[in-house]
Amino acid sequence: MVVTNDFGGKNMIYLNQTDPTTNEHLIIRNETPDDYLAVEAMTRAAFWNLYIPGCMEHYLVHQMRDTSDFIAPLDLVLTRNDQIVGNIMYTKATLTDETGHVKPVITFGPICVQPGYQRRGFSKLLINTSFELAKSLGHDTVIIFGMPANYVARGFRNGYDFHVGLPGPQYPTAMLVKELVPHVLDGHDWTYQESPVMEVTMANVEAFDNTLPPLKKAWQPSQEEFKIISHSFIQKNE
Repeated sequence: MVVTNDFGGKNMIYLNQTDPTTNEHLIIRNETPDDYLAVEAMTRAAFWNLYIPGCMEHYLVHQMRDTSDFIAPLDLVLTRNDQIVGNIMYTKATLTDETGHVKPVITFGPICVQPGYQRRGFSKLLINTSFELAKSLGHDTVIIFGMPANYVARGFRNGYDFHVGLPGPQYPTAMLVKELVPHVLDGHDWTYQESPVMEVTMANVEAFDNTLPPLKKAWQPSQEEFKIISHSFIQKNE
């Protein structure tokens, strides 16, 4: 990971490379306020109609930056020839073990790549770079809710394998865990709690969308796939 100062030390660059074949200049750096509108528009375009008719991820991005659980050093953008084509954001979360001990962990999302630049390894670059940075900042565990097929190649496993679940306990198929420090979760049963910033009401999303250029809501098969995964659980072995 290349780390350099930019913008008078107010921003950090974590990847700076040029592909000699395509002449693409790729940079991964911290997001700045000048990027906010572009990142929100990209997020909206990337998620629109993907999991539900419309989407809520762009509203989440708009809201989360001003919350205490937002982790600004892990808010990264990927630029291609100075155009923003990807973004990843992290927030704080917690695990509580069987004794009541609370352990801080982190979660990322939304993560997105601009339509037209997907399936080119850009999300992999963002995730891997953010993992290196997160570990250097002292974080040891990442927990997300996502489509397993998108993340198992990045080292994520189901929460059940780490005794990480929701109250019950319940082990959602979509709850995925990545140990940045191996075995840090060993020897305990953990209950996960995400940040309140993730609790989004669709009425607020609709009000926010009314301030933006209109997009047509529609159904597509990926929404049914998401519904199946998000409502499925791994059965605990007795």
